Amino acid sequence: MCGIICSLHVGCSSCGDIDNIRGGPDEAFRELSERLKVANAARGPDAQGSHHVRIQGTCPGEAQATNENETCTLDLEFFASELRLRGDAPIVQPHEQDGDVFCWNGEVFEGLAVNADENDGVKLFQSIHSLSAMDDLPFLLGKIEGPYAFVYYHAASRKLYFARDPLGRRSLLIHKPSVSNPYFLLASVSIGDDQGCIMEELSTEGIFCLDLGKLRESNGVAQNFDSSLTCISRHTGQETLPFAKLSRVNTALPPDAPPLVLSLDPAILPYDLAIAVDHLIDHLDRSVMLRVENIPRKPSSEKGKAQVAVLFSGGIDSTVLAFLAHRYLDAILHFGVSYYFVFSRHVPLDEPIDLLNVAFENPRKIQVQTDGNIGAIPKREKKRQLKAAETNGIVKESTSYMVPDRVTGLQEVEELRRICHGRTWNFVEVDVPYEEFQAARAPVEAIMFPGRTVMDLSLAMALYFASKGAGRVRFSSASNDYQPYTSTARVLLNGLGSDELLGGYGRHRTAYATRGWQGVIDELQLELDRIPTRNLGRDDRVISSHGKETRHPFLSLTVVSFLAGLPVHIKLDPRLELGLGDKMLLRLAARKVGLLEASVRKKKAMQFGSHSARMEAGEAERRGDLMIRTVAEA
Repeated sequence: MCGIICSLHVGCSSCGDIDNIRGGPDEAFRELSERLKVANAARGPDAQGSHHVRIQGTCPGEAQATNENETCTLDLEFFASELRLRGDAPIVQPHEQDGDVFCWNGEVFEGLAVNADENDGVKLFQSIHSLSAMDDLPFLLGKIEGPYAFVYYHAASRKLYFARDPLGRRSLLIHKPSVSNPYFLLASVSIGDDQGCIMEELSTEGIFCLDLGKLRESNGVAQNFDSSLTCISRHTGQETLPFAKLSRVNTALPPDAPPLVLSLDPAILPYDLAIAVDHLIDHLDRSVMLRVENIPRKPSSEKGKAQVAVLFSGGIDSTVLAFLAHRYLDAILHFGVSYYFVFSRHVPLDEPIDLLNVAFENPRKIQVQTDGNIGAIPKREKKRQLKAAETNGIVKESTSYMVPDRVTGLQEVEELRRICHGRTWNFVEVDVPYEEFQAARAPVEAIMFPGRTVMDLSLAMALYFASKGAGRVRFSSASNDYQPYTSTARVLLNGLGSDELLGGYGRHRTAYATRGWQGVIDELQLELDRIPTRNLGRDDRVISSHGKETRHPFLSLTVVSFLAGLPVHIKLDPRLELGLGDKMLLRLAARKVGLLEASVRKKKAMQFGSHSARMEAGEAERRGDLMIRTVAEA
């Protein structure tokens, strides 16, 4: 994980884009740049560096007619901070060779050979730098899988290339020059709603190229920026590139009245469904392995501390990921008449795995508990949850923090302890008092920007406090012996993507009710199309503000391709009840690996499961698309 910035502004005494008077626009730009560096440095606490490139030329403005020595200078600055999650030592970015400059914020998991002691950014820079022509860049990127955002300056052509991966798993924001703010900015995270820069998410539609030579020759950066910027397609018809674009959802309709799966018992499944279950386990297992292996281990003095954590609600998605992070690859090797079993654990068995579970003190929910339960969880369901918690040996807690995700989390960690022998599971209870929520509101709004809806805030708050990992642990659910605990893990596994790919939302059932299987197919395609524009950039900005990195095993492009290609009735069956038909394939996989309780968990949205949503009575009626106040309104 890194924080990267690229800034471009003009130094010219006659064009008027930027003057050099102390305290004028140039000074304001420098102040803005420093604030951006502070925000982006938080993403990479292990190393920071910067590099300047100045492109000089004759001024194209009116001054050229009177003074042939008049010059305009394009001032490029590259800044990067580094969170070391690859290689033997921190790598100071930006990478630079022969005038080329590269800022990399990403992870290469497939398509480029990177040894455990190597850095993927260094290897990728070498690959790009050795290209015979920059026209080959889409071919190179189309063969690698992993989340990324990057900026690359090609000195020979004076062109700047920048992009995010096709799913948009890493944040990259862009400020386009305007008359009032005539400079160009790219940054992993902004400083919030600020008049000095209008940041927006960079599109994932292609690889962008800014022609700086053309821009320098034009009369003003703001006036000619759009004509100097092009978008290069990620793929061509000449070669199949496995990771150049998102796969399309299988459009084949199921046979008339496909058989109903009335049980999650893997022993009685139809053949095609049983094969799909095995393949899903294999794909997810490999995806998790790639995301937890080769993390630089801590010195011996810090042995026994977690390197990997799971954002853990106790639901099926996070539980499956936790189980797969623990499990081992097993294989049988045959040599003559002898057989050997090979076991290789993804996370070493002597290393704990942290399960980060967040709960908010929600005054509105507490008021409901006092005055009645109108609009909240039905009383019978609440009683059922609390009774189940007591039955499983979970001690009674203050109702302020016994939120739905805490109840299911405490239940599910016990299932993991029963079936994952020898592993220490640190169930980290992150309790957020209302006052702490209020104090964090302004900084979280700044970090998540340009996300700015009420729903953005609810989700961002849950991720912000969960990923911080500061709470308490108890080593059995029946114990009152708490200890303060702060997670040391810098790699966080996130179950995002399973609902979109496997049909876990209520709208998939609605689509079936109104338009049959074709409606479900259309809805799944819509889900896949909008993944790059929804949560991922915001989530990356929020979690990485703690110097940590989130990884999404369900959103490996290999896993996405596999699931998109399956027939719709293999993935879900909206004819069946909740807890069975939604995400049916994943439920069957969970049951097969032994996660009996997790396999029947029902969907809970994070903001409702943690009680981060609608913290005050006035917010209960506010919709998710209602805008948060702007700076001007505040």
